[in-house]
Amino acid sequence: MMQYRELTAARLRVSRMGLGLAALGRPGYITLGHGQDMAGRYDTAAMEEHTFSMLDAAWQAGIRYFDVARSYGRAEKFLGSWLRGRNISEGAAVVGSKWGYTYTANWQVQAREHEVKQHSLQQLDKQREESNLLLGGYLDLYQIHSATLESGVLDNKLVLDRLHALKMHGLLIGLTLSGPRQAETLQRALEIRFGGERLFDVVQATWNLLEQSAGPALAQAHAAGLGILVKEGLANGRLTTRNQEAAFADKRALLQQLSDETGYSFDALALAAILAQPWADVVLSGAATPEQLRSNLVALRVGLTPEQLQRLQGLAEEPERYWTTRSQLEWN
Repeated sequence: MMQYRELTAARLRVSRMGLGLAALGRPGYITLGHGQDMAGRYDTAAMEEHTFSMLDAAWQAGIRYFDVARSYGRAEKFLGSWLRGRNISEGAAVVGSKWGYTYTANWQVQAREHEVKQHSLQQLDKQREESNLLLGGYLDLYQIHSATLESGVLDNKLVLDRLHALKMHGLLIGLTLSGPRQAETLQRALEIRFGGERLFDVVQATWNLLEQSAGPALAQAHAAGLGILVKEGLANGRLTTRNQEAAFADKRALLQQLSDETGYSFDALALAAILAQPWADVVLSGAATPEQLRSNLVALRVGLTPEQLQRLQGLAEEPERYWTTRSQLEWN
């Protein structure tokens, strides 16, 4: 079932769907119903065992791209241990991680702060060393976590010089985007060059049926040779049957109508709409259970007609509204 694609600039073969460990490496996350998925099993040994089972299921399904970050609790540790424990050779899987946020929840579901953002050179050097210790030669791609124009990271010469040095030593360099100004941030990133060559090889952005504003900029970046990774394809669970908010009733009715027509679940339809975008190289599943992963993977065989795709894309919200709603989701 799995499909594969080569990232143009990176020359890496990746699976069209990847597995993100944001909801697996720490007890709390903002996905709707996450607490239900974890069933209260929050001790580190149980969570590591659960993550291993998810990684095994992903590997068996053909997934070869795995996404972690320094702020995802023990996600890098779990992934590195799994790769070594399963004797998976370096290069057989493609691993991307991120720097810029520090995990601060102390293994608690509820915390005053779950992660703290800092885009300094000191943070880059510190977290790069930590990622290297946990992932070693498995790490292919290192990304600025949630680069924004407001953070100033794309104008920090010391940081950019260090990232270029890492690139010269063979590490792919990327950035992830968030917020209503994703497109503007990406445009700025595309301007950053060293000796005529773009600094960034890959960009990871939020694009889903509710938040489509970055689409034209992602298409431009893809045409320029950047690999495109798509995160939050299910809008942290808002594009699943778990979303019972009254304000979502009309959108839920449309999804149900298309689900009845096609026989596919909400999540499969939403992810298939992303896979239908020619610029989308990898679509990340944020599944926290094997059942969710299997349901997400059905998207690979969904054949949407142009008319169905157009109807689905009619679910889009204004970016400001989308990001305001996302900021109000509860850690659970």
